[in-house]
Amino acid sequence: MPSYPATRLRRLRQHDWSRRLYRESNVTVDDLIWTIIVSDGDKMRDPVASLPGVDRINIDELVKDAKRAKKLGVPAIAIFPHINPALKDAVGSEALNPNGLIPNAIKAVKKAVPDIGVIVDVALDPFTDHGHDGVMEGDEIINDITVDALSDGAIILAEAGADIVAPSDMMDGRVGAIRRRLDGSGHHNVMIMSYAA
Repeated sequence: MPSYPATRLRRLRQHDWSRRLYRESNVTVDDLIWTIIVSDGDKMRDPVASLPGVDRINIDELVKDAKRAKKLGVPAIAIFPHINPALKDAVGSEALNPNGLIPNAIKAVKKAVPDIGVIVDVALDPFTDHGHDGVMEGDEIINDITVDALSDGAIILAEAGADIVAPSDMMDGRVGAIRRRLDGSGHHNVMIMSYAA
């Protein structure tokens, strides 16, 4: 195909009918992921002041929302944690608790709605008392130790029943390390969806 100015692609955009034929996507319910913040607090629903219309919810409410998502045809939910500050520490050890909030949330959803996809964040920042997404030494995040912790966390989430683990940090090599750990532990069917929060 000749380059500009011999080729002018605007001819594909000139008429309504051609724009409709050539546009790239139509969003349907099949493209949606319901994002949910689950909390270990006592409240069923706790509004997030900075996000009007968004609530942190407990596991019972999470199960209700998962059932509602399934009924509406939403194929997957993404679960993010909001944990008690007393459980946070410098290395995010609560992220590695197999009986923690998110593993228990995954198990509850999969028991109630086994065929909905469950996506979970793999990160340390919700669990660290300093709020950074990694294990720190002074003012520096230590990449390799953090990648090991993320890989350990991904295994715990996979064993709880997660369908997709989604690392949201920026650590070098984390996707490959998590994939190797998942495959090495027999979790070949668990997908990785990497994104940066």
